[in-house]
Amino acid sequence: MSSNPRIILARRPEGMPDDNDLRLEEGPMPDPAEGQVLLRTIYLSLDPYMRSRMSAAKSYAKSVEVGSVMEGGTVCEVVESRHPDWQAGDLVLAHTGWQTYAAVDPQGVKRLNPDDAPISTAVGVLGMPGFTAYVGMVEHGRPQAGETVVVSAASGAVGQVVGQLARHWGCRAVGVAGGPDKCRFVTQEMGFDACVDHRAASFEQDLADACPDGVDVYWENVGGKVQQAVLPLFNEFARVPVCGIIAHYNDTDAPAGPNLLPAFMRQVLTKRLTVRGFIQFDHADRRREFFKTVAPLVKDGTIQYREDIVEGLENAVPAFQGLLSGKNFGKLLVQVSEDPTRS
Repeated sequence: MSSNPRIILARRPEGMPDDNDLRLEEGPMPDPAEGQVLLRTIYLSLDPYMRSRMSAAKSYAKSVEVGSVMEGGTVCEVVESRHPDWQAGDLVLAHTGWQTYAAVDPQGVKRLNPDDAPISTAVGVLGMPGFTAYVGMVEHGRPQAGETVVVSAASGAVGQVVGQLARHWGCRAVGVAGGPDKCRFVTQEMGFDACVDHRAASFEQDLADACPDGVDVYWENVGGKVQQAVLPLFNEFARVPVCGIIAHYNDTDAPAGPNLLPAFMRQVLTKRLTVRGFIQFDHADRRREFFKTVAPLVKDGTIQYREDIVEGLENAVPAFQGLLSGKNFGKLLVQVSEDPTRS
């Protein structure tokens, strides 16, 4: 352990981030101070929100500084402890970013028990993405049995949980995903009632056919043409939790074409839509409720999940590019080092 492979934000991207923006380098090995622990990253979570952290534009959270390690949630193992309550071998949920080692105060980490669930789920279905799905539906989607819920990016880390919760609560779950393989996965593995391929030439009509009773909840992960296709299908008093707009994260100019805002606002008015943007940490007080509700559903198989695991920190940048262009299939993770809980 003489060096610490890490990826820093070398410059702010214009458009799709690449190796010139996110640079792999060998950093110094962290030396834990008294009261700290040294962590080795096992899994790094890659999530769409990271793209906005690379920008200097004002957002809901502070941007990563140029020259700093790119931020991100991680599952780690304690390799050295200078704190009496922690010891080598402990497994934790942390936020140490795109690097192999980090020295941290343990107050900022959460102990994990691999007997409860695979440790990778702490940054997936039982972590931030799962909590985002749960709290967004409970607080802002407010689905009622018999309603139709449309979920964009349905095969992704958040979308797959949203749709399964909708089904569990007695709703019709309609997914939108890119390509026949993802659509089959969403219906056959995740149990959605239908899934529509947004790449198909007949996408708009296919979506309308999948929603014969209109749309009561639209979970917005994407924006772009998916949002446009849903717009005429809204029922009165439909709800739109806005979780992300990944189709626009790499935009450097205003989208081409006509101004669609007036048509959208007309629907907001005439259909009395509730459109609510939210960030999961706004509802941190519901985390215990989330875990108590969703963990048993994962354990008994009611909620299924898929992980897309990429090997090696050196592959994090192309994996992140794939995430922004829809190439990932499930919750995207980078396995940075060996997982001691897996044989």
